[in-house]
Parts: sequence; C-alpha cells; structure tokens
Amino acid sequence: DRLMGFLRRGFNVLPLGEAVTRLRDGTLPPAAACVTFDDGYADNLTLALPVLARHEIPATIFVAPGYLDGGRMWNDTIIESVRGAAVTAIDLTALGLPRVSVGSLDEKRAAIATLLPLLKYRPLDERTRLADVIGARARATLPRDLMLTTDQLRALAADPRITIGAHTRLHPILASSMNEPAETEIRGSRQDLESTLQRPVDLFAYPNGRPDRDYRAAHVAMVRAAGFRAAVSTAQGVATASSDPFQLPRFTPWGQSMLKFSLQLARVLAG
Repeated sequence: DRLMGFLRRGFNVLPLGEAVTRLRDGTLPPAAACVTFDDGYADNLTLALPVLARHEIPATIFVAPGYLDGGRMWNDTIIESVRGAAVTAIDLTALGLPRVSVGSLDEKRAAIATLLPLLKYRPLDERTRLADVIGARARATLPRDLMLTTDQLRALAADPRITIGAHTRLHPILASSMNEPAETEIRGSRQDLESTLQRPVDLFAYPNGRPDRDYRAAHVAMVRAAGFRAAVSTAQGVATASSDPFQLPRFTPWGQSMLKFSLQLARVLAG
C-alpha cells in the first residue's frame, strides 16, 4: 500500500502494453512506470487488486497457466513441505541432496535456503519430481490454493486496470530446456490463456528472467515468433528508446521500507 501510494504520487504509472507502444513511438511521459506481478498467485486477486484499485494503479500479471486450479510451483512445494514438516529432519542423501534439519524455525529457513538453489536449474520434470519427493518425506499437508483458479483469473482479467500476460505453462528455466519443449512452453502459455480468457494475450515474461543465465537469444526469437509484441526480463535497469522490446528490464522492490525502495530506485535510475 505504501509502495503503490509512492508510485501514484511520484510517477506516471501506465499499463505495460500502453508503455510499450509509447516507448516505441517516443511519446512516453516523464517518470513513466509500470507495475507487474509474476507467476499467477491467488493473492494477486485477494490482496494486491484492492490496493491497486485504491491507488488507481494499472498492473500486468504474468500467469503460468499450468498451475491454475490447485497447482503448486516446485519452490512452493519445497517451502511448504519444510514449513509444515511432521519430521525433524529430511534425509535426501540417496537422491544426491543433503540431509536437512527442519525442527526449528531457524533450521527451516536454512533448509529452504539450501534446497531451492540445488533444484532451481534442474530440468523441469526432474525438479518437479524431486520437490514432490521432499514433500512426501516431510510428511507435510501441502496447500492447493496458492495459485489462481480459472474463475479467479477471469475475475482479474475483467478488471479494467489489469492486463494478463504469459509466463510459460509451467515456469521452466528456459536455458535448462531443450528447444522444442521451450517453444511449446512459450507458445502454449499464450494459447492456453487466450482460450481461457477469449482475448488476445501479447505480453510475455521470461521465468526467472536473467539474460543468458535463465534464457538465451534463441528464446527471445521463440517469443517473437509466438506472436507476442513485447517481453520483460529481470535484468535491472530502465527502458529507453534503444531497448529491445523483447527484453525490457525490470527490478523487484524487495526492500521492506520506503527508504530502501527509494535508494534502490535511485540506483536503477542512475544506471
């Protein structure tokens, strides 16, 4: 709420699609900014939308449609398994992973910090399988309401402030995928969302989003060929007239205070 109030007071906040067009045409207003969300969590509707509405802020929500209606992303499977573990340790040594203690809050935090990087860049099927094994060995009851339902997605899309973009079907690290599955993920996410919403979906966000590390030039070409008109990365920076519209920079306001956000913003603007 504080962040959106800050943006409303100090910036011209535009829908991403409009900003892309005006960046191309050279008509962006001063201090133009866009707000985006990735993945398709249910709290985009239940928590974020009321705040956006209060401040009259438009936003783009990039959805991985393979997780709609009770799905759960691999990282959330690990986090929720550790959070709700019914054991004090999870032994994964037979899988080539460490044994992690999960008895205390500090141990849980350390376990999550250990496991997530070890799985993040595995191929999609392997990553999902290992996350499920961790869930089974933790003997935790895992939530099935973290991601949007189809009805919730349609409710978001019906709000005039919200634009829905695509984020692959199942959020693979594209650079860890073979070309054909990567193209299916990119193109299929657009097809799935357009079929569900019965409207064009022409904006894309690369999963994880770091150029060369998480996606490569071949994936940029796939996004262009799939019919999108722009895409965003997580390369930190500010878009300019010379920016590639299929690799627009973004940054994430992780700071918990407005002072930290302001300093982060100043560093980004300084380039």
